[in-house]
Amino acid sequence: MAESVNVNDLNKLTLFCLLLIQFVAQLSVSEIIFEERFHDGWRSRWVVSDWKRTEGKAGSFKHTAGRWAGDPDDKGIQTSNDAKHFAISAKIPEFSNKNRTLVFQYSIKLEQDIECGGGYMKLLSGFVNQKKFGGDTPYSLMFGPDLCGTDTKKLHLILSYQGQNYPIKKDLQCETDKLTHFYTFILRPDASYSVLVDNRERDSGSMYTDWDILPPRKIKAVKAKKPGDWDDREYIEDPNDVKPEGYDSIPSEIPDPNAKEPDNWDEDEDGLWKSPKVPNPAYKGPWKRKKIKNPNYKGKWKTPWVDNPEFEDDPDLYVLKPIKYVGIEVWQVKGGSVFDNILISDDPGYAKQVVEEVFSNREVEKDAFEEAEKVRKAKEEEEAQRAREEGERRRQERGHDRRHRDRYKDRYRKRRHDYMDDYHDEL
Repeated sequence: MAESVNVNDLNKLTLFCLLLIQFVAQLSVSEIIFEERFHDGWRSRWVVSDWKRTEGKAGSFKHTAGRWAGDPDDKGIQTSNDAKHFAISAKIPEFSNKNRTLVFQYSIKLEQDIECGGGYMKLLSGFVNQKKFGGDTPYSLMFGPDLCGTDTKKLHLILSYQGQNYPIKKDLQCETDKLTHFYTFILRPDASYSVLVDNRERDSGSMYTDWDILPPRKIKAVKAKKPGDWDDREYIEDPNDVKPEGYDSIPSEIPDPNAKEPDNWDEDEDGLWKSPKVPNPAYKGPWKRKKIKNPNYKGKWKTPWVDNPEFEDDPDLYVLKPIKYVGIEVWQVKGGSVFDNILISDDPGYAKQVVEEVFSNREVEKDAFEEAEKVRKAKEEEEAQRAREEGERRRQERGHDRRHRDRYKDRYRKRRHDYMDDYHDEL
């Protein structure tokens, strides 16, 4: 006789199979459009621009993991000159985010005291002359940090729509330390977006509200007026509250019951003695009805929102022009930024895995940085000590010269004094 089948177990198995099929289906449709870890052969994929070169203002990139790294073999490209423009780009398989999620992610390590400069990247559409790629080249998306002094710590997020650039209205902040950080931008077909820093969501929202691309869906009805029957009194006087009998006859002050007529009081001279007045503890002030919740309270009246007649929806608001290039175009007072782990995909899950993989060596990088800081501080202290010693040596030399000059002046004064004495004796 065959064993009976447990219906619950069968249902669980069926559900598991359906979820597995869905997961496999998602894997099959996800796509990595472009990924750059800057391993061997990276130079064949990237073109350094000649922009600003004839003016002597073009900087160069160095293939390196930087001065401290979680994995010394995991190299990126580093801006390596001061006060220069840097421009480099790579052509990628043409990609449209229509009906798809766009994931743009990369890492950057600001090893230098940048003082002022950018660390952002760009996605570009249409034909781009890569040897002339520069600050004037149109782009579809610009994303990443920009620092200047102690005030500007901006995380740029600029989208292009119908040929015009629109920066996000929010004040997004970037990281400012000297360790590797990942910046991730996710744009979905419903025009919602997320900004992640090191796999943590820094902000999110919608293109409809956080960019001034389209007029707002709703506007305030500025001509609207509060209805005459609108009751916005949260509390009212209790109409059933009655003033206690004799309430108004209670005096505010009464004679001090503890006061006594002074022993030296003379009625003939001082008049009739009266006890001084003190506040009456029974006096409660003018009578007022108690306050109760207003049963007709409708809340504070606010100007209503109405449909904006100027709003015209664009279901393709989120769609960028087909992406064909990815590029770095920045200016920096001091070079030293390491760009790496560039990813263009439609799979946020894979982007998360990349961050986790690189950050598996996060503690190694922190330790390397702290050791480098110790060496730097020790060197600075050594140089400062040498400077102090050199200053002391120069002060001593100046003191020796001053004493020498003083002795010379004393001898000169003595000789002159002796000469004048001889002169007077001859006279």
